[in-house]
Amino acid sequence: MLVVALQALVAVALLVALWRLVDGPETARLLAGARLEWVALSVAALTLHTVLAALRWRRVARGLGIELNRRGAVSEYYLAQLVNAVVPGGVVGDASRAVRSRQPAGLGAAGLAVVLERLAGQYALLLVMGVAVTVTIIQPGGIDWPPVVVPLVITVSAIAVALPALLGAAAALPGRIGARALALRDAVRAAVVTRGAATSVAALSLGTTACILVAFAAAAAAVGAPLSVAATLAVVPVVLTTMLLPITVGGWGVREGAAVALLPLAGVTTSAALAASILFGLLALAATLPGIVPLWGRQGPGGGQNVTVWK
Repeated sequence: MLVVALQALVAVALLVALWRLVDGPETARLLAGARLEWVALSVAALTLHTVLAALRWRRVARGLGIELNRRGAVSEYYLAQLVNAVVPGGVVGDASRAVRSRQPAGLGAAGLAVVLERLAGQYALLLVMGVAVTVTIIQPGGIDWPPVVVPLVITVSAIAVALPALLGAAAALPGRIGARALALRDAVRAAVVTRGAATSVAALSLGTTACILVAFAAAAAAVGAPLSVAATLAVVPVVLTTMLLPITVGGWGVREGAAVALLPLAGVTTSAALAASILFGLLALAATLPGIVPLWGRQGPGGGQNVTVWK
């Protein structure tokens, strides 16, 4: 409970500090005047993101011997996103997904399916970010990044590239460690690397990445801060990647700080940057509300039906 309280406190402290740092009343004015057509587009993109991510989970799970039905997978994914959004850590909902989809392959396979599905999405976002940031660096008149950003992007990209290589190296080791790493490598290959799986997972992951970027860009446009394609592909992924830092609830405060620091590189005022990030966060939370529906189907003391996620 102490960690939860600290994370919530950090989020509130960051938001209050940013509100005072920029023109808070102007941020409030921009939020109050948000254009509904852009808000609707952002919510639609977030909804499509959830559906595509659920289908990605279903495809990854199939490679590990878990057959999820489409409706159940989407329902469970909504529930997981809702829990992740309101519970510190951002993984409790995913853990619930694993537990509730553990039949018939077991909790280990179900947990691996969830982890690999989330990693596939992060890899796609990192790929877009890495390519776009590189283009803005080498292109004349590109974005003038702060000194810390480029080394950070390089480091994160290097870690992402190194992980599969480390797994392959571990699989070659003798003894129990090598055997376990080999089993894990084979499972990963079956889930996301085989020809059929790789194509589907890659396409769905690029689709989810496009949706999340469109959702943020639409939120920015709603508060009068339209972003260029270059800014959407390069700056927004860096802003969203900061949400992985597990120091607040749902990335609140951290995302806003990154937006205030980086979106001005794309010609956005600090007040509009803060408004765009706050609106995106609120819309992302609203888009998870269908996750309440699976709760009605849970087996409770008074009866009811479980939501079936496997065939």
